[in-house]
Amino acid sequence: MKFFLIALAVIVTWISPSSALAAAAPAAPAKLTLKYFDIRGAAETCRVLFALAGQDYDDHRYEIDPTNFDSPTFLAAKESGELRMNLNRAPVLVTPDGVAIGQSKAIERYLSRKFGLMGQSPEDEAVIECIAEHCRDVKDAAMRKGFSAFTRNKTDEEKAEARKEWFDTDMPELLGKIEAVVKETGTDGYAFGTSTSYADVAIWALLRDCQAADRADTAKASEECKALNAIADTIASNEGVSKWLSERPESMF
Repeated sequence: MKFFLIALAVIVTWISPSSALAAAAPAAPAKLTLKYFDIRGAAETCRVLFALAGQDYDDHRYEIDPTNFDSPTFLAAKESGELRMNLNRAPVLVTPDGVAIGQSKAIERYLSRKFGLMGQSPEDEAVIECIAEHCRDVKDAAMRKGFSAFTRNKTDEEKAEARKEWFDTDMPELLGKIEAVVKETGTDGYAFGTSTSYADVAIWALLRDCQAADRADTAKASEECKALNAIADTIASNEGVSKWLSERPESMF
């Protein structure tokens, strides 16, 4: 009887070897999905983190009509409830297990931890987040200055004056303070320690991934910040990041 059962198992395996192999083969891992509009906007730092880490993902984009900024696919996503974790806004990151994460900065930090860009200890992580928050402070200050195309309560002359003051005085002063911080916390080309971190990506985004109309003025405002520029150059020269920047879709902003 024992011999019969062994022979039967051998015959079944011989008849359908592909089925046996299929059962034994592990399933391909599912990918993270990043849901955002078809622009750089609040999700671009996340995309750069994926490129830096060399990680594949589903870059799910809601198309925007450039004539009126309508996005039917985004509205459908809101109605379906898939953006609930970001209060019916984008971006939202969905893990292979179906966990949805809202808020762009929360997503950036999640990806940075996942990709080993947050140091080796809670103290390392805190300092890296501190530097990233300094960069966010600069962006927030620029918005409060009120010279962007979205500012509605100022004349063109008032916006031009605010813009000049920002790039000539305010931004260089803030960048100088961050420069002093990274000289203390990092080394040549790195904001923290001797390897790439989330803080480096935040600095690159601040200095290099601004609006096209602001790039020359941003470069001038940061020209005395040798450490910050070296950090931004390190990120820009990364093979994965460089490839992404050369291939990413064109967008309004």
